Amino acid sequence: MSILVNKDTKIVVQGITGKEGRFHANQCNLYGGNVVGGVSPGKGGATVEGIPVFNTVAAAVETAHATCSLIFVPPPFAADAIVEAVDSGIEFIVCITEGIPIRDMMMVAHYMKNNYPKTILLGPNCPGIITPNEAKVGILPGHIFSRGRIGVISRSGTLTYEAAYQLTGLGIGQSTAVGIGGDPISGLSHKDVVEMFENDPETDAILMIGEIGGTSEEEAAEFIVSHVKKPVFAYIAGTTAPPGRRMGHAGAIVTGGKGTAESKIKSLNKAGVHTIDNAAFIGKTIKETLKY
Repeated sequence: MSILVNKDTKIVVQGITGKEGRFHANQCNLYGGNVVGGVSPGKGGATVEGIPVFNTVAAAVETAHATCSLIFVPPPFAADAIVEAVDSGIEFIVCITEGIPIRDMMMVAHYMKNNYPKTILLGPNCPGIITPNEAKVGILPGHIFSRGRIGVISRSGTLTYEAAYQLTGLGIGQSTAVGIGGDPISGLSHKDVVEMFENDPETDAILMIGEIGGTSEEEAAEFIVSHVKKPVFAYIAGTTAPPGRRMGHAGAIVTGGKGTAESKIKSLNKAGVHTIDNAAFIGKTIKETLKY
């Protein structure tokens, strides 16, 4: 078992005729995923890398039975692309696009909450998701991941790759790795994915990777206290960030005493999470603690 995606997930790529969409649609297929179609208005009937192109997401759902959308649409049009996917009945949407205006995402969040509360959005500004040896939906480099029983959640794409590289090198595989992205208004949060991993019988332990800004990690810590029995590990990036300076992702904004690395680490320690001080020791700490 895995969370969110597996070998049966049927993927449609919105923006497939663009450079990034074309390349990563092919990479997802080569990894073993099931890209059943792409969407590019006005180019329906064409093919890209052997993948049929449709004019609308609704057509891809009706004809190719797509269940998951992967979005590579440019920022000015990405919010509309998400709404189109939601309206078509897609169950899970992964938006890779970076730089979507906050106001646009506010509209998307409001629309989904009021009309499609069960539809799941991952991102935007995220690397996507991978269930090793089954399916990749996004831009993650598949060769560094391996199948196993550690669930990974991260706001940082680069640190997701670093953690997976360390774990795989130590012979520790991952059940699913989820890059939730770093924008201030987004879909899945740390808490959401922690809950999914807690309920996944093939996940033995959870690794959270966070960073300064926002309160996602602190909210996850509150949830962990009362609802999580599995071991949880966490690394928070940004402990050396100068106070008062905005850094990194658009979500890296510290306000009201919350959002600092120190406040996040304090909350996680209070919740019984194994916090890791140095990114270089993520894999080693998990291996030694779990005695793998």
